[in-house]
Amino acid sequence: MSLFGNTPDLATPAKSAPLAERMRPHTLDEYVGQEHLLGPGKPLRVQIERDDASSMIFWGPPGVGKTTLAKIIAETTKATFIEFSAVLSGIKEIKQVMADSEKASTYGSRTILFIDEIHRFNKAQQDAFLPYVERGTIRLIGATTENPSFEIISALLSRCRVYTLRALTDEQILHLLERALADETRGLGDFGIEASHEALELLANYANGDARHALNGLEVAARLAQSAKSRITKEIATEALQQRVLLYDKQGEEHYNLISALHKSVRNSDADASLYWLGRMLQSGEDPMYVARRVIRMAVEDIGLASPEALNLCLSAKDAMDFLGSPEGDLALAQAVAYLALAPKSNALYTAYGEVLSDIEHTRAEPVPLHLRNAPTGLMKNLGYGKDYKYAHDEAGRVADMECLPESLRNRTYYHPTNEGREKLLAQRMEEIRKIKEAKG
Repeated sequence: MSLFGNTPDLATPAKSAPLAERMRPHTLDEYVGQEHLLGPGKPLRVQIERDDASSMIFWGPPGVGKTTLAKIIAETTKATFIEFSAVLSGIKEIKQVMADSEKASTYGSRTILFIDEIHRFNKAQQDAFLPYVERGTIRLIGATTENPSFEIISALLSRCRVYTLRALTDEQILHLLERALADETRGLGDFGIEASHEALELLANYANGDARHALNGLEVAARLAQSAKSRITKEIATEALQQRVLLYDKQGEEHYNLISALHKSVRNSDADASLYWLGRMLQSGEDPMYVARRVIRMAVEDIGLASPEALNLCLSAKDAMDFLGSPEGDLALAQAVAYLALAPKSNALYTAYGEVLSDIEHTRAEPVPLHLRNAPTGLMKNLGYGKDYKYAHDEAGRVADMECLPESLRNRTYYHPTNEGREKLLAQRMEEIRKIKEAKG
């Protein structure tokens, strides 16, 4: 018995529905992809077959079947299926549904509450699910494109199993496209449309693992092909796609994944990979000035004094980007990235400054030694300010035998230059300074 009358909407949609909706799989056997979870003996498959009522989070990129899988689970387990979008639904509405679900459970009815984009609910809103999930009143299935570790509160996360769904391969999407072309009930089979293998490969490749995007592209191509002897060619597929849609979210995990790939490629002196990741970010719509700021950071963190001109080059690239805009200014960033990748590397200054900050945090903030203080007044001079100060320009070698650190950090060494690039000369200079001080000591 159900108080809702809602069941998974897996019936064949009307012909007017988008192709991606019409081709939504009805069973696990129709479902394509996620073999690491749904193959024989795999964790999610076992959970479904055992009718395990645990709540779960599906984490994965768009178009991999998160909603479809939730509907199949509800159908397989004979549960009432209620779907909400965190973008469109308020917590007041959902609380009412959860209360009704609790009442329905007393009649033996089971409810799956599916929350799409669950990461868009704030902490207080996510807290509202906890008592119902904990009591088993509802079986919560959340879908998210964001890392649950960062976006889902720990209390809710600990009560759910997290399953990571992967982007579909080109071969899997190609299979879905061929199925849609042949299916006479839900697909395009009764239109008599054919497609070249090259056209289908193009649609699959441009989808970037998103089945919905691929099927939408096929539907547009099919309409265009109806006036071209009902055959989808590579040219028609290209026209249907217009522009490749790259998986990217300026505030999401993929944003951080790509900038991490760029930074680490530069650090590893791989110019080709660095240019590739830069191109991926810019073509995906990333703010070029954000990239410019990160490139400047790379210059000071990973290149440092081994090639000090790198910083000026990156600042110039930032100014060029600001002046020209995209796409003309993109080449300036590409020039800077390639230079950083090929430049000699040193994080000696980055490490030195980190040690300085650590000492500042963990040691006593001693007063400035008297000999390093100025004495603009007679009182200050009488108190010893400036006493025993040695003016370096009057000293042999322009180096005075004088401690400039606080007493507790006497002889502390932070900067250890490498033998890379310009830093090799700095290392030699530091050794000269050390010898001059020793001779005067």
